[in-house]
Amino acid sequence: MPNARDRFEMRSTAENRPLAGVSPWDALIDDHLARLAVERGLSTNSLGAYAADLAGFQDFCHHAGISPDAIDALALTAYLEQLAVRGLKVASQRRHLAAVRGLIRELVAAGTLERDPAEKLTLGSYSRRLPRTLGRSDIEALIEAIDISTVRGLRDRAMLEVAYGCGLRVSELISLRFHQVDVEAEVVMVVGKGGKERLVPIGAAALSALKAYLTARQNAAVAKTAADDRGSGKSEVAAVRSNSALFVSRLGRPMTRQGFFKTLKGWAARDPRLAWISPHTLRHCFATHLLEGGADLRAVQEMLGHQDISTTQIYTHLSRAHLRRIHRTFHPRATRAATARHDPDD
Repeated sequence: MPNARDRFEMRSTAENRPLAGVSPWDALIDDHLARLAVERGLSTNSLGAYAADLAGFQDFCHHAGISPDAIDALALTAYLEQLAVRGLKVASQRRHLAAVRGLIRELVAAGTLERDPAEKLTLGSYSRRLPRTLGRSDIEALIEAIDISTVRGLRDRAMLEVAYGCGLRVSELISLRFHQVDVEAEVVMVVGKGGKERLVPIGAAALSALKAYLTARQNAAVAKTAADDRGSGKSEVAAVRSNSALFVSRLGRPMTRQGFFKTLKGWAARDPRLAWISPHTLRHCFATHLLEGGADLRAVQEMLGHQDISTTQIYTHLSRAHLRRIHRTFHPRATRAATARHDPDD
């Protein structure tokens, strides 16, 4: 019995649809992405991901000769089967389908389609992979391994402390400006996905590392200016503007995602056990360690900037594993060996 993809191809051949020039797909998708940018405030990275997924769907429709007003459940099922044939896992298929659903909703709203063909379309369940994290001692070892005898080392430690201490995404970390850190209130104003702002507490260790870095950076700038002036009497640098980048490269430019990635991997490479980590690992550790310490899930959700608490709940699985280990280790009746030692006839 032919699958949906085969039935769809037979139907397309029978209807003898042209392969090119069917509809203005480019304009349709461009308008959709523009609305997403305005209405949902999506970041450049998110818009790029949507654009890539919709481009794949456009390519599928183009080769099948299908126009926007002819999209139906059979076509969508065939598209998903094509994704599976390409080796995409269910999680990736879900992401592609989510992008297409948004476009289809606009077609329905505009009257191009009478009803939503994706309404009853479902995908198989999948087990969401738990994020890999570091233990508290491993985090300490990673931070302590950084050589803070240079301005660069002080910067690297401050970035790691802030990333782990505040649970920031890499994009949030590298985009921080001076005015976003309130030292007196001990909070950071973070601009997250969609331009949404949130206040995140910054702990003593992160504040100390940040102050040490900024002091060293200022002193280095003063010394460089004094040397460049060749004794002209100008011994001070211009005040740093409040919108200046908090973390900069040796050339004075804002740090990039790639720059921080290389920095982290460079320090982690000193310990083979930590060579696998990525910048996002620090965010996972932030959430996991908070929940293991008894933090409220809603509070962690707020600090992470998750719109849906179900995204945060993945960390509860990790904290439950931690609680089970604690229980097995310290409860006298938690192991089978303990119950085996108990003789009911005694």
